[in-house]
Amino acid sequence: MQIIPLHVGDIIQLKKPHPCGERQFRILRVGSLVRVVCQGCGRDMNVDRIKLEKAIQRVITQDSQKDEKGTEQ
Repeated sequence: MQIIPLHVGDIIQLKKPHPCGERQFRILRVGSLVRVVCQGCGRDMNVDRIKLEKAIQRVITQDSQKDEKGTEQ
């Protein structure tokens, strides 16, 4: 199994929804335990990284959401 690169600030979409109905979570801390916050209700939780990687459908990176105006100088 390959390790999925996760970074602070990334938005992840899970296969199953949170009880509030939202499927997107923002990553607050990365390590063997990953701290995520639900984008719907604001609940934050620590999830085992292996369990979280199995539940991830896709990763929406922080870089893809930014405008590229600041990259050219």
